[in-house]
Amino acid sequence: MNNTFWGWVAEIWDKYWQLFLNGTAVTLYLAVAGTLIGLAIGLIIGVVRTIPLRQGGQTKPSLRSVLLRFVNFILSVYIEVFRGTPMMVQAVIIYYGMQEGFGLDIPRMTAGLIIISLNTGAYMSEVVRGGIHSVDKGQGEAAKAIGMTHWQTMRYVVMPQAIRNILPATGNEFVINIKDSSVLNVISVGELFFAAKSIQGIAYRYYETFLITAIIYLILTFTFTRLLRLLEKRMDGPDSFTLIASSTMPHPIRKQNGRTKM
Repeated sequence: MNNTFWGWVAEIWDKYWQLFLNGTAVTLYLAVAGTLIGLAIGLIIGVVRTIPLRQGGQTKPSLRSVLLRFVNFILSVYIEVFRGTPMMVQAVIIYYGMQEGFGLDIPRMTAGLIIISLNTGAYMSEVVRGGIHSVDKGQGEAAKAIGMTHWQTMRYVVMPQAIRNILPATGNEFVINIKDSSVLNVISVGELFFAAKSIQGIAYRYYETFLITAIIYLILTFTFTRLLRLLEKRMDGPDSFTLIASSTMPHPIRKQNGRTKM
């Protein structure tokens, strides 16, 4: 064995690479599943919070508007609580609180997924609401003018555009979840940071173990950040086209990548 710093790094990786990879797999699972579920929660809350309290021409509050106000109040409490408290504290309260308060023994992995999903949903709900408001109001008014309901307007007109607008923030939240999943070691979820703590407890090599861990986190975040940027560019479509107008041509010609198309 080479008793140098890099020699220890190589030996720790050679002995415990399976533990590192298992922890990485758990981290990716929690980040991907938690972000997708949180996005779904955010989409639902974002749409619900954009429902008008009163319908056109209505002056007095109805049962519908009262229920909407109550639902909006509950959703606002949920958002403020999960955005205003650390995820580590939420993990302890949800996992141990469910055991002591309600006698529910939730599996650690399930508890970790619930925590990340609810935390992500609280943040994404505000992102979605901002994305909805970024769509020109005239499109929603035009949709209602042709008889679309609020849900139809959201589904067919507003949300397809809003989702593109919130894609960068969704990607950022996913990258954040890759790193923030490390706080779940407080309830012994076997993600990457928990695996690193276990390895350093066996090998008694702190710097070397956590250097490997930091490199793995960096590879994950760097890779997925670049992939998300490629996805954004793909959704934007080609930017190398121009419109050529001519009085002798009945239709404009689109010129793209050196080729001319009708």
